[in-house]
Amino acid sequence: MEEDLSGERTVGAGPASLVVVSNREPYSHERGADGETQVQFATGGLTSALDPVMRERGGTWVAWASGDADMAVADDGVVEVPPSDPAYRLKRLPLSDEAVEGYYYGYANQVLWPLCHEDTGRMWAEPSFWEQYRAVNEQFAAAVSEVADDGEPIWFQDYHLALAPRRVRDRRPDATLHHFWHIPWPAPSVFRHCPHGTAILDGLLACDVIGFHTLAYAERFLGCVDDVLPDASVETGDGVVRYDDETRVVANPLGIDADAVRARARAADTTAVRRSVLGDSRSDPSIRLALGVERLDYSKGIPERIEALAHLWERRAALRGTFTYVQKASRTREGIAAYRRYRRDVLDAVERVNDRFGTADWQPVVYTEANLSGESLAGLYRAADVAVVTPHRDGMNLVAHEYPAACVDGGGALVLSDLAGAASHLDGALTVNPHDIGGIADVIERALELDAPERAERLRSLRESVERLDSRHWVARQFGAGK
Repeated sequence: MEEDLSGERTVGAGPASLVVVSNREPYSHERGADGETQVQFATGGLTSALDPVMRERGGTWVAWASGDADMAVADDGVVEVPPSDPAYRLKRLPLSDEAVEGYYYGYANQVLWPLCHEDTGRMWAEPSFWEQYRAVNEQFAAAVSEVADDGEPIWFQDYHLALAPRRVRDRRPDATLHHFWHIPWPAPSVFRHCPHGTAILDGLLACDVIGFHTLAYAERFLGCVDDVLPDASVETGDGVVRYDDETRVVANPLGIDADAVRARARAADTTAVRRSVLGDSRSDPSIRLALGVERLDYSKGIPERIEALAHLWERRAALRGTFTYVQKASRTREGIAAYRRYRRDVLDAVERVNDRFGTADWQPVVYTEANLSGESLAGLYRAADVAVVTPHRDGMNLVAHEYPAACVDGGGALVLSDLAGAASHLDGALTVNPHDIGGIADVIERALELDAPERAERLRSLRESVERLDSRHWVARQFGAGK
């Protein structure tokens, strides 16, 4: 089994129109404080990659109606998007609070998420979680079967929708079904912890093609099929499973729109961005910046990173006052107690380090949950001398792609967890074990002190890697794999 990154030769390839199926919708309608309805575009790698494809090719996107005004503006659950220049249909599925609690906050994010990040001690499998997960996947399948035209490929996205492909296959035996699993896939020994592993694999194997970010994840999936399903025939070398029918399993990494990130970085006023994030009293341009950008998810390794910075400032007193670490964080899944606790742990770690090392003139760690525009975030990347991306485990991690693309001034160094999917693809990063606090401190120190030639060479390699994985090639590779 080999990884094929030849999609750049077939950028225009793929279906003429497409049905995309995901938990999150690309556009939502929300009621503002004044009662007016506002349109919100979802940020994130999935929507950033697929919205341009859908604008170009047309088709239907099926997703949960998460906005509080979504159904009020839809006709039988369907709205044309983007609102300013309609190009495709968005089919919205309203879910009850009970369904969201069990399907999304429950099974998807308290069973499958910790399982796939190999953090099984956090798994909590209430019977109602599985019941709602099954019911919502059935609801998605019914909607997909209703809107998909004959011959139109159907592409499911991520761990929220593992069962839906089988439900669609039962209704539409001749449909072309694809799935892309955006998070890590666990080792077979870990997957055995899944209380419904057979059903999860059976649902996915209704697809013609299943994509993963890395070859290792794809091979782990094949190993789980071989371990759990005695009736399946697995050809690991060819990436093929024969079960009810034949499924191809491929490594197809998702990247970013590098040109768009560069354009935003060039347009950004880095001085204004620094002042906005750091505050006027802390925006001295002589103080270098290290940067982390994450959701507040326990897989991201933020407390260990902050502890590593404390070790570095303790060991190298000369570095105190010379650089500030900026942690840009976003709240997520606050309906789950583990995420609320994690945020408190991060805030406590920030406070301890600032109390220990801060002075009247220098704050070691600046923490912000501010909502930054795409241009402001790109400007923050551009202003940072070092980006620190050290998740315990990550399917890919697109911050590791965005940062080097935004370093348009020729500087910048990337510290990257060797357990992130991006580490398999990005040449030029300084990699580290995300659990090794002393090691993280050492690598941040090295990143800050790289000489100019090595820094430039590493950044050049990173940029070349990012270009190879440009998101425009992702769709072509996925659908080319099915031929």
